[in-house]
Amino acid sequence: MSAGRTCPAPNPCCKGCLPMSTLFTHVTALLMDDGLTTLQDGFVAVEGTHIAYVGAERPEGGYDEFIDCSGKVMLPGLVNAHTHLPMTLMRGYAGGHDLQSWLNDYIFPAEARLDDRAVAAGAALGLAEMIASGVTCAADMYMRTGVIARQVLDVGISANLSCGGVYFGPPQDFSPEDCPDCKNQQALTRQWHGAGDGQILVDASIHAEYTSSPPLWQWMADFARDYGLRMHAHISETASEHQGSLERRGLTPIQALDRCGVWENGGIAAHCVYTTAEDWAIMAAKDVSCVHNPWSNLKLGSGVAPIPDMLRAGVNIALGTDGMSSHNSADFFSDLKLAACLHKGIRRDPTAVTARQALYMATAGGALALGRRDTGRIVPGYRADLILVDFEAANLVPCHDIAENLVFAAHGANVVMNMARGKVIYKDGAFLTLDLDAIKSEVRRYALPLVFGGSPTT
Repeated sequence: MSAGRTCPAPNPCCKGCLPMSTLFTHVTALLMDDGLTTLQDGFVAVEGTHIAYVGAERPEGGYDEFIDCSGKVMLPGLVNAHTHLPMTLMRGYAGGHDLQSWLNDYIFPAEARLDDRAVAAGAALGLAEMIASGVTCAADMYMRTGVIARQVLDVGISANLSCGGVYFGPPQDFSPEDCPDCKNQQALTRQWHGAGDGQILVDASIHAEYTSSPPLWQWMADFARDYGLRMHAHISETASEHQGSLERRGLTPIQALDRCGVWENGGIAAHCVYTTAEDWAIMAAKDVSCVHNPWSNLKLGSGVAPIPDMLRAGVNIALGTDGMSSHNSADFFSDLKLAACLHKGIRRDPTAVTARQALYMATAGGALALGRRDTGRIVPGYRADLILVDFEAANLVPCHDIAENLVFAAHGANVVMNMARGKVIYKDGAFLTLDLDAIKSEVRRYALPLVFGGSPTT
């Protein structure tokens, strides 16, 4: 990389710098446009935060920097459409349990000991791991959400954030003035929705059907309508959750929430392992995306979402890692591979989910799930969220089909550049917007002793 103009400040992303222009040359790229076009030995130009040109001929004009993409493949930045960043602190903790036992006996008690500082450390570590594997946009649901927002702004990716509303009291006693998550939703929206020129968007949220009740759903649906927010909820993750909703209400979680208008602005339904054809019809009609979390669902023994059936029903599918407590890795390429392979084996059909379908879930499909129609594709006018994958790496040679290699052979360590919103934030193993050593020290010296016992270093 060579630059024709340098920023006089120590941090090239400082406010007040002139917008930078970048020309990528010798580009081989999967554009993820409507035609699923492959660009060969072409050019991609970035002006400021957006893509200005994509094509076979060199565009006219001068550029501040040039990036030679020989031997690499460009993709739109990956979209992790469902995660819980601070749970990176719980990586590998309390494995071998089903979801409900795991949550009630281990995770909820650990989370009760978190404070702002520990949440910041866990979120920063999770963000670093995602960035290194090519993620430029995420949807995160967690408490102390404003703390996470600050970390996201600092590192430079885009994120939809939500607090995961819960209400365990009697329905007749519900009061938005007394419900902490109603107040959290209001404060989060006022302070953060649209921050950083849309870098942060706030979603309305319901943790799940089984952790809340209709009065909260109705309030959250009304709030989403009034403020133009999308929704984020866990849906039919386990058989017991799904069956419990049927027994309590005679409705599936998707249907129960729909009765209260929860899906009127569209949004994210995470997991969807036990959803039905009736659910899929609602989802397709109301712009509700399923976020497939294959690793988390398998590790917790929850099951496998019927993704091929949902695709045929017209439901948009995105990919998510879930939290690192139930996944253990934020290498998004592993989710790509599993999402494409899993259903082939279960259905005994090698075409059940193709490589290009999986790539779409991880890019354009994820962007649609988040309501972000300016990322997930390499086309002029879209955000410059771009990654480069080293196709000279031993595990990617030879290459007979780019999509097949990306999905079934690549891993996160093959990502050699991550550009988010027009700024390179990761290059050749180096983080340019965060201090990984300082983050790891904070995790080890403060966050882990606080949560799991010991003497935090202040």
